[in-house]
Amino acid sequence: MSMPNAFVPGQGNLSSEDDAMVARRYRLLGPAYRLMYENPLHLVRGEGVWLYDVNGRPYLDVYNNVTSLGHCHPRVVEAIREQVGILATNTRYLHSLILDYAERLLATFPSALGHVMFACTGSEANDLAYRIAKFHTGGTGVIVTDMSYHGISDTVSQFSPSLGKSVNLGVHVRTVPSPHAYHYPHCDIGAKFTADVKSAIDDLLRHGIKPAMLIVDSLFTSDGVLADPGGFLKGAVDAIRAAGGIFVADEVQPGFARTGDFMWGFQRHGVEPDMVTLGKPMGNGQPISATVIRPEILQEFGENARYFNTFGGNAVSCAAAFAVLQAIQDEKLQENARVVGAHMAEGLSKLKARHDIVGDVRGAGLIFGLEIVTDQTSAKAGREATTRVVNRMRDDGVLISVCGKGYNVLKIRPPLVFSRENADMFLAALDRALAAE
Repeated sequence: MSMPNAFVPGQGNLSSEDDAMVARRYRLLGPAYRLMYENPLHLVRGEGVWLYDVNGRPYLDVYNNVTSLGHCHPRVVEAIREQVGILATNTRYLHSLILDYAERLLATFPSALGHVMFACTGSEANDLAYRIAKFHTGGTGVIVTDMSYHGISDTVSQFSPSLGKSVNLGVHVRTVPSPHAYHYPHCDIGAKFTADVKSAIDDLLRHGIKPAMLIVDSLFTSDGVLADPGGFLKGAVDAIRAAGGIFVADEVQPGFARTGDFMWGFQRHGVEPDMVTLGKPMGNGQPISATVIRPEILQEFGENARYFNTFGGNAVSCAAAFAVLQAIQDEKLQENARVVGAHMAEGLSKLKARHDIVGDVRGAGLIFGLEIVTDQTSAKAGREATTRVVNRMRDDGVLISVCGKGYNVLKIRPPLVFSRENADMFLAALDRALAAE
């Protein structure tokens, strides 16, 4: 399967040690895994915004939102170390930590979202959301955007079109065009997206499929980071509810203060989801995820179907997740995302003015999409140029990657602890990489 910014065996410039490691990976792990960058990184250590390779060279990490507080955040490391030496068990025993964390987590959501169920990955959280949606609505139909990613389980991969054409979408799945203001400059994006969702609902019903849910990443990150205009989701949410379905906000990438102005991405649109799914940054690298749910939607499912996840909500993961929430609040990382994000947005806008291949810059807080084009008049995707820019930056010691339908959007997603100085280093490297085009 084609993957943007993927290493192609035999085409890189690797050391003999790394070349042998690539061959060993293939022999032991098989052919399905992919490495990033023309010349893959051999990493041995991480600290804060930095990753270090086997030779001790630092790389500025402007991409990895799993460790959204930065690599090896001391507070999270200590929480894991302390709890793993006390108790690591599952949710079939009484334990106060999971309850303390659930209270603190739910307090960040609208009061209507009153229950939380834990798992280990975003894929599991979205799988559970779909199970509950089917039970509650009696339907099976799912509506997603055409380049979205929601997970890798068999069920969830069927509504993750960004996995590529070799991963079939389910017959119960309908895709709608990404709400892309740059490509529809004279269009009311909210009205268009609502109309597209209504058409998808009509098509499901025409084929005898009752809608169960509309699920979107509230920043449309894999679609190319489509944050604006705020509020454009409301009509689509109303439409799915009118059809008997529910709205699920996938906050795996937009959540946990990344947007700066809000804790959760869906808050930019003035809507309250029926369910919210969480993942990657929740434990800053410790596997934990969650599905946050309106109690009335969970009631019948909970009374008739047991839920158990051996590792979901275990004490060690809850300790890590609790430390993440504390750090976001105590270290004022939402404010940092807003302030440093504004500085980055200004710098990216200046780069757009200087470089003709930059078609659009968009984002919120500390997440950006920079769209590279070959022709600004037609906004034609510059996929090859995008790949070159990403790999030049990697060689310059700065890590980003790619997203979007044309694989021509730079996906810029630094840790929440990113500073103005880090931002300036990133902007200088990006300036050099764009100038080389």
